Amino acid sequence: MPPISRATVVRHALRAAVFNTVIALAITAVLGDRFAYNLLYAQCIGLSIWLLIDGGRYLLHPSGWPGVVPMAMLVFGAVLVAYPAGAIVANLLLQRDWMHGLNNFPRATVGLLLMSLSAAAFGAYYFTSRAMLAGARLAQEEAQRQASEARLRLLESQLEPHMLFNTLANLRALIGTDPARATAMLDRLNDFLRATLTASRSEATAGRHTLANEFARLRDYLELMAVRMGPRLRYQLDLPEELAGLPMPPLLLQPLVENCIRHGLEPSRTGGEVHVGARREGGGLVLEVSDTGVGCEASPAPGFGHAQVRERLANAYGGRANLAWHSGPGAGTRAVLTLPWPNDNPLTAAP
Repeated sequence: MPPISRATVVRHALRAAVFNTVIALAITAVLGDRFAYNLLYAQCIGLSIWLLIDGGRYLLHPSGWPGVVPMAMLVFGAVLVAYPAGAIVANLLLQRDWMHGLNNFPRATVGLLLMSLSAAAFGAYYFTSRAMLAGARLAQEEAQRQASEARLRLLESQLEPHMLFNTLANLRALIGTDPARATAMLDRLNDFLRATLTASRSEATAGRHTLANEFARLRDYLELMAVRMGPRLRYQLDLPEELAGLPMPPLLLQPLVENCIRHGLEPSRTGGEVHVGARREGGGLVLEVSDTGVGCEASPAPGFGHAQVRERLANAYGGRANLAWHSGPGAGTRAVLTLPWPNDNPLTAAP
């Protein structure tokens, strides 16, 4: 069940008032009495019944659904109490004898009691079923959110070993050819893993990964790669201060940077530069990863990382995010991520 709020109570009260007005119109049409009097009695009695039933069901059970038998007993008891109470209130407001109409028992009173009981049963069914449907919808959305987060965690667990295995393979090659650089690379790897582990723990506790966290990990990774490639690798990270705190899925940009190095800079004798930037464009967040490497002719993006990024985008944003990839022989590559502004995304929005 969704939590009770002032807006929910007001909304239920307005619906009950409209329903009471319909009953007053029906009584006026059948009995020919004055509509204003019938409306006052219908509102006093109907709102009293609604208040006892709608409040009582949450008192009986936190979910608002105590069960069929308790609910039936609640409706019956609420009508027995609220009908005379509401009639007395209406009599006092009209400055009539407080027992006016109630002493016409059993003929008229029993008929009106049965009508009130039927109306109360219908109203209880209406409000309870809508609340249960809303609760089921919230539960489904929560299950979908958890499934999406679990999928993101799985993809993240696939990305991290991929990067680690590539780095260890490079480290193994350097050990035999350049022990000094291998030692420096091992030190950088140690720093990278320590920073990544610390960041992962803090983000898991806070439930939030920001652009600043993502760019910090990219800097650690690029520094690690710079040990192996030396002056052949240059990089520039451009993150405006006003965007640093925006939330985003973790490790979204790293596979794109890996592709730049693997497919763009490593095949080039002179290497090149990797540029990563973030900017707000229109109503979205644009993240761009580019390199000045060899480029390629293939239309689809090559490599492991691009498929993973597209899958992560689909899980985190549905169809509201896009990855555009541009490349040409000798012209480098450019990957442009267009994301919805974080406040519009329930999975990654800041609390």
